Amino acid sequence: QVQLVESGGGSVQAGGSLRLSCAASGNTYSIGVMAWFRQAPGKERERVGATYSDSGRTYYHDSLRGRFTISQDNAKNTMYLQMNVLKPEDTAMYYCAAGRASGGATAPSDYDYWGQGTQVTVSS
Repeated sequence: QVQLVESGGGSVQAGGSLRLSCAASGNTYSIGVMAWFRQAPGKERERVGATYSDSGRTYYHDSLRGRFTISQDNAKNTMYLQMNVLKPEDTAMYYCAAGRASGGATAPSDYDYWGQGTQVTVSS
């Protein structure tokens, strides 16, 4: 089992920045991919970005590349999501997810473990 705990959400004005954290614990050696997803009210959960352990590669949603950056501190088993130039449409619940896949994990069903989510609200 893997446990994921997110933190760092909050309210910010448009143009501002936030950094989310996701701390992983448990059988972290089994993790092949870690990702950030978000879900706005009435919308489907979408992948913000993902990073793979084996390749070290990170992928982003096309519309977010350049504003959002995923990084990791392997010593702390923590993944971060730096979000810059935030827009009201970025308002959503943000989730950290982990899975065993080594590639192609784009859908929520590809992930085995989820955090509880952290709310991000961007006001105009």
